[in-house]
Order: sequence, then structure tokens, then C-alpha cells
Amino acid sequence: MRTQILALLLALAFSPVSHAQEWARKMFGERAHDFGTVARGAHVEYRFVFENMYKENVHIAYVRSSCGCTEPTVTKRNLKTWEKSEIVAKFNTRSFTGHRKATLTVTIDKPFYAEVQLNVKGHIRGDVVFRPGSARFGEIDQTVAVEKTIQVQFAGRPSWRIEDVRSGNKFLEVELSEPKVAGRRVTYNMTVRVLLGAPAGFFRDQLLLITNDRSSKSIPMTVEAKVKPAIEVSPNVLFMGIVAEGETTAKKLLIRGKEPFRIVRIECDGCFEFEFDPENSKKIHFVPVTFTANETGKVKKTIRVVTDYKGIETEFIARADVK
Repeated sequence: MRTQILALLLALAFSPVSHAQEWARKMFGERAHDFGTVARGAHVEYRFVFENMYKENVHIAYVRSSCGCTEPTVTKRNLKTWEKSEIVAKFNTRSFTGHRKATLTVTIDKPFYAEVQLNVKGHIRGDVVFRPGSARFGEIDQTVAVEKTIQVQFAGRPSWRIEDVRSGNKFLEVELSEPKVAGRRVTYNMTVRVLLGAPAGFFRDQLLLITNDRSSKSIPMTVEAKVKPAIEVSPNVLFMGIVAEGETTAKKLLIRGKEPFRIVRIECDGCFEFEFDPENSKKIHFVPVTFTANETGKVKKTIRVVTDYKGIETEFIARADVK
């Protein structure tokens, strides 16, 4: 950490402005995004994730856009060490059509002044419209399948067709109606389902509509939901502490459900061990966790809990610092 801070101070003291702001750019994993070709009225956005990797707190003063075709917002302005936030770039598909691009300027005023430029671009079709603009489900229960109907309308030629709808997400299902043709207008009703057992938390994915339009065969549609967990793990980020190499430390997890359930298995690699009875069915399980510090460095693992309650699985993060 001292090396990172020293490098940061030296950059600010002795380098040109563009190079001195490299410390701020390093917080962003990506600084450009292409929305591709999207329908008019579609809900289209991209999230630029960034992380404070420095000892000092970071504060985002504001974000501005060079074009009204993209509206930027920031999800969290104050970041402590290793905290994450997002710059959300929302493409304005209701007011604009055609090829559009924008530069989003993120202004940081603490611990030092810096600016980071993020670039977005895309093509908004004027002949394809979604009503509503996306499949946004709001808050849903993890143990219930839900559905929403989106109208897809094309204006141009009566032979236009949707040939397929694709998704790599096993928790999404789509059903298309037969096309209704009226003059040069073609209309589909598309039923989108989020299936039982979708991962808890903020659910965001895309459907890809494949058409017979040779000039632009695919059109994306956003699916969003906030899935209420049927099984909750507390804490959802388990910090085992600062541990000396070769030592072992222990803590407890609380795993809770609305109804009695069994823990079938807990999936993780060798440095974490869990004690539970796979035959014990109850609403609340206290699970002892043991961590063995095999080698120095920061440890971060995603751990999956598999239960017998409607096939529900849940995940949490376990972390440790090994010195």
C-alpha cells in the first residue's frame, strides 16, 4: 500500500497533468463502451465499474456528458479503500436516433483533483420500437417465476420478421406471438419470464432479437429485476481478518430461510472449511468457518451454498489478509 501511495504522490509532483491523472484512470476497468444497434425507446445503459485501490478516501465531485444522447449518474460518490462504485451511462433512445457518441467526464476532487474520460457510442434505430423500453420487473421473489409482455413494433416493410430470441441465461425464457401485419407495420408481443431460482440480488441481462434484416440482424433488449433471496447468508462478505501465514482462524456464518431447509453442500476450495449437518432441516443454521492461511497475500473467494429448498443456491464472499 505504501508503494501505491508513494507512486501516486510522485506522479502528482513531477509529471505532466495527463500522466499525473493516470492514478485516477487506473481505478476503472474499462473506459469505453459500444452500445451497438438498439431500438428506439429501448432502456439502454452501461455501468463503468471503478474501485478505490488507494489508502485515502476518493470523492467524485460530478460527472458531465458532451452530448444529450447520454445521461451519466454515479451510484456512490464517497469511496473508502477497496470500495467500488459505478458510473451509469444511460443512452437516450427516446429523443435521439441514428449514430450517437458521447464523452463522459468524471471529476474527482479528493484526495487530489483529477478527471477521467469515458467514451460511449451506439446506433439508435428509428424503425424499431419497444413498448415498454425494457423488461423491468422490479422486486421479485426468488421462489416464484414472473413474466412481462413487451410489444415490439417495426415500421418499414411487411416481410420483416423476428427469427429467434437468444440468451445465455438459463433463468430467462421467452415466448413470441405470431406477427401482426398492418400495411408496412409489423407487431409482435414478446412474453419474457424470469424463472424460479434466479440468483438473488440485482439481476441484469440482455435478450438478443435476431431478425431477417440483412443490414442489422440483431437488436438487444434489457431485462432487469431485484431478486429477493429465499436463503440469506450473514454476513454476505465474511472477513476472516489479518492472519499470519500457517495460522488458522475461525468465525461463524448465519444462513437463514423462510422455511426449514437442509444445507446439501458448501462449495469452495481447500483454504476454507465448513461444519454443518446435511441431514438437519431448520430455518436458521449457524455454520462454523475455519480458514487456514497457506500463503501470503490477499484471499478472496466466492462460496456457493446449495440447499434442498426448491433447488435454491446462494453465494457469498469470503476474504482474508495473510501476512
